[in-house]
Amino acid sequence: MSQVVEKTDSEMKINYGSKTKPIWCPGCGDFGVQASIIKALKDLQIEKSNVVLVSGIGCSSAMPHTFSTYGLHSLHGRILPVATGIKLANNSLTVIGTGGDGDGYGIGSGHFVHACRRNVDITYIVMTNETYGLTTGQAAPTALVGTKTKSTPFGVIEQPINPIALAISAGATYVARGFSGDPVHLSELIKNGIKHKGFALIDTFSPCVTFNHTNTFDWFRRRVYKLEQEGHDSSDISKAFDKSMEDFKSNYEKMPIGLFYKTERPTYEDLDISLKDGPLLNQPLPGKEEIKKAIEENM
Repeated sequence: MSQVVEKTDSEMKINYGSKTKPIWCPGCGDFGVQASIIKALKDLQIEKSNVVLVSGIGCSSAMPHTFSTYGLHSLHGRILPVATGIKLANNSLTVIGTGGDGDGYGIGSGHFVHACRRNVDITYIVMTNETYGLTTGQAAPTALVGTKTKSTPFGVIEQPINPIALAISAGATYVARGFSGDPVHLSELIKNGIKHKGFALIDTFSPCVTFNHTNTFDWFRRRVYKLEQEGHDSSDISKAFDKSMEDFKSNYEKMPIGLFYKTERPTYEDLDISLKDGPLLNQPLPGKEEIKKAIEENM
């Protein structure tokens, strides 16, 4: 992560937003996520040239276009390998992945697991709305059993993905969940995720107001509560697992948000010997003799 310095309101002069207007439907939860990311970056005052937003495909993946930082709109489900490549090429950058639950927990689920276990220093914000909004309302991997959609007219028969439990078990070192209906709380989770050295997941309830009329803002407001208000110990992995299962155990009547789990261990970049002399971007290219020697040693 690049060096961050928190400043007062009067010092927050960097404008992270772009002139590109979001394409989201009026009332979409992703507006709250966008505002939360901007507030987190303003609090940290990271130079725009040191920030890269990476997205995949989906409504939420338009996020980088709304920022004046660096950004890359990648392929469906491929946010994390692209973000990892950027981080390894220049590990002084602050790299933030922004995508949807279909993108991240469906086609991108394999990449998600391995990014967690590698502990790459990336912040991954997943906007969960239980539906594929861009393709007009099919069931996402997070859709609850019984949910009727265009692709499941008789109701979903599969158990939903549990991204919090999956991230903890796969080795992520910062695992949190927010709600776009509470952008102030969400921005703190994002800010702390960016500051954390290691893989940070911020799963975010971000309702789709057009194609999901079940999991609405009001539906979430009646169910979510903040872990920090109950004195949750985020350093205890057993308690984190227990809290990650509360949705299912309560039949989705109690859904905790906040920081589930945080720990410290070396990042992938810390352990990669090719980065011991600093970012690859700043290292000299090997000469002909060095390349020849490397080939001979590995033949």
